Amino acid sequence: MASPCELLIQGHDEQIARQMLTMAFDEAKRIEQKYSRFIASNLVGKINHAQGEPVSIDSETLQLLEFAKQCYQLSDGAFDITAGPLMQLWRFDGKHAIPNSADIHLALGLVGFNKIEFSASQIKMPVGMSLDFGGVCKEYAVDRTAQLLAQRWPTYSVLVNFGGDIACPISNNDGWQVGIENPQQLDNAAGLLTIKQGALATSGTTRRYIEVKGKRYGHIINPQSGYPVEHAPLSVTVLGPNCIAAGMLSTMAMLKGAEAEAFLQQQGVEHKVFR
Repeated sequence: MASPCELLIQGHDEQIARQMLTMAFDEAKRIEQKYSRFIASNLVGKINHAQGEPVSIDSETLQLLEFAKQCYQLSDGAFDITAGPLMQLWRFDGKHAIPNSADIHLALGLVGFNKIEFSASQIKMPVGMSLDFGGVCKEYAVDRTAQLLAQRWPTYSVLVNFGGDIACPISNNDGWQVGIENPQQLDNAAGLLTIKQGALATSGTTRRYIEVKGKRYGHIINPQSGYPVEHAPLSVTVLGPNCIAAGMLSTMAMLKGAEAEAFLQQQGVEHKVFR
């Protein structure tokens, strides 16, 4: 998941706690191995290197593609998992360099969820396009892991936390205390939320950005312009019924830039925005 992960368990049985931890680790690893764009031999690697040929997919991948399509439509094309060619140009690795405008223009021609074709059994993309499930898969992994634990141990309240994306599938009467990181003082909480049941997701640029000639460029890329979103918040945290829905809204809010707060208010969800 490319981030610190933890599992909090309300209980006293160490043997059950270890079983839960093993299940959580195995599920997170399974999803990462299947959908990470950095593993050339996995399903995403096969899709991205298919050279225009169809690739077989399973029901889980179809579900993620359908959700990604919904995100694309609801965001008017701003939330797009085909933005891989742009992400390859923008390197947030400390070199503080802006891609060449001509390269960005070429990459934009290889972006657009509406250009891919998929059915229940296969997917086909034009040559040069690529998928990046990073915008949905961590949240999906949180929800899947939480579901598995709740089904196996329905009397145990747990908190699944993968890099700040959180799910609490079974009510904790006392509530879990969750700190919201201060983007001005990383690793310090700006405030606390009490969550009894539900989910929380955070999107932001506090740890992945570059600065060039005094201007800050966050890693949230607008797939329609090819450049980082202008006037985006430092971070957006959203509470929701599940992590993948909260993550969709937090990412969409980031993509709205200066209109992030207004967008979230329209959605009627509990949220916190830092600028």
